[in-house]
Amino acid sequence: MRVCVLSILFLVSFFVMTGAATAGDYVGSKACAECHEEEYGRYSQHSKKAQSWESIQVMASDLTAQEVQGCYECHTTGYGKGGFQDYASTPELSDVGCESCHGPGAQHAEDGDPASIRRTPELKDCTRCHNQERVRAFGFKPLIHSGAH
Repeated sequence: MRVCVLSILFLVSFFVMTGAATAGDYVGSKACAECHEEEYGRYSQHSKKAQSWESIQVMASDLTAQEVQGCYECHTTGYGKGGFQDYASTPELSDVGCESCHGPGAQHAEDGDPASIRRTPELKDCTRCHNQERVRAFGFKPLIHSGAH
């Protein structure tokens, strides 16, 4: 019993100290649209990733279940970080959305404080998926400066 309590305390302190996202930290892009309607509209209309779940569905029949899960890391929002779990339980996170670049948005959606969200993503946020191992370089850097939405 004592080991169990200590383990739980360790895990809670780890998530608090590291700022690691937990289930419920992600709200989905439609929550962002409530205050950022113009940005959400541009992103939804112009970004190929706003419909990235469709890409997974098209490819899924040619992939193993493990390969499909590998797609989730870059083609959904927050997979493996407390966000997307599966389409049935978290459909609002099934595409690449605002929180893929700006981080989990629950706190920001609640308090509206600009300090509670990553306002300007950094290059390292992009290269997590946009790298030579995953895709050909396609000149995405200007998107960072234009807001990608």
